[in-house]
Amino acid sequence: MVKLADFVINKGVELVYVSKLFVFLIPKLLSYTIPMGVLTAVLLAFGRLSSDNEIIAMRAGGINLYRISMPAVMLGLLISVLSVPLNDKVVPVAHYRARMLIKELGLRRPSAYLEAGTFIRGFKDYILFIYDINYGKDETVLNNIRIYQPQDSGPTRTVVAKKGKIISLPDKNTVKLKLIDGTSEEPNPMNPRHFYKLNFKTYYITLTLDNSTMQESNKKTKEMTFDELRANAEGLKKKGIDPKPLMRRLHKRIAGSFASLAFVLIGLPLAITTRRSEKSIGIGMALLLATVYWLLLALGQVLATKSVFPIWLAMWFGNIILIAIGLVMMHFTVRR
Repeated sequence: MVKLADFVINKGVELVYVSKLFVFLIPKLLSYTIPMGVLTAVLLAFGRLSSDNEIIAMRAGGINLYRISMPAVMLGLLISVLSVPLNDKVVPVAHYRARMLIKELGLRRPSAYLEAGTFIRGFKDYILFIYDINYGKDETVLNNIRIYQPQDSGPTRTVVAKKGKIISLPDKNTVKLKLIDGTSEEPNPMNPRHFYKLNFKTYYITLTLDNSTMQESNKKTKEMTFDELRANAEGLKKKGIDPKPLMRRLHKRIAGSFASLAFVLIGLPLAITTRRSEKSIGIGMALLLATVYWLLLALGQVLATKSVFPIWLAMWFGNIILIAIGLVMMHFTVRR
């Protein structure tokens, strides 16, 4: 939200672009917030029932604890099943659309695409570093600019300028940069591997957006659906390339979809045994359990990378641990 607000307030980006970008970011957020919401709901609801002795009353009336818990378990399973298409189709497509929108934004309003203090690699053949950017009402001024042009054979060419201004050419998929007061390294015609310095008052350089990231075939792994991940993995395998990163991404998304079910199974006995109805306690427990889950997921990625476990088992490591602990806790809770 802070980043999007910065686009509107400081960089003058039209609200329609920011609104679209916000919409494209929601599915990724949902993949985290839905399991967290399910876990918090279970802890608050069953914690309140337990603290008010409603669980004891139902058990005294002959209702088995498993029967009491079954609606929550079924709901957790339903949400997990519905999360599969969310992580398969919606999240990767939304991420891809967000990246394309940022690229389009870089052409229409290049100043919004630039960020001070970072290496900018989105332009073909060039790497930019800008120390400071002043966003004015009429124009954006770049201060202390470094432009690097790596060479296939020979040293990297460098252009340095005190100030610069941007001229956008969206129809040509390019951005023209007007540099003021600086030096440019130009190749020696007699020996292209050597440069000589050229001082300038005004210097224009044309930057072309790197179209390789704009092509559908060059999607990032996080932007691929399950079918695309499998197809790419098979293609790499036929070429003798290890497709492990793609399969790890695939199983991670599937396992993440069933986090809601794992949270329900461990949240039920925990809420019943702790008997706490305070919202702050419930939310705190939810944050703690979620943190443990994501740490287990990170551990699973390490185990998959080092081939300690098969990829599918390693990526399901967090789910299996939470479900196993939850079932054991539920068994002892029923026997009490």
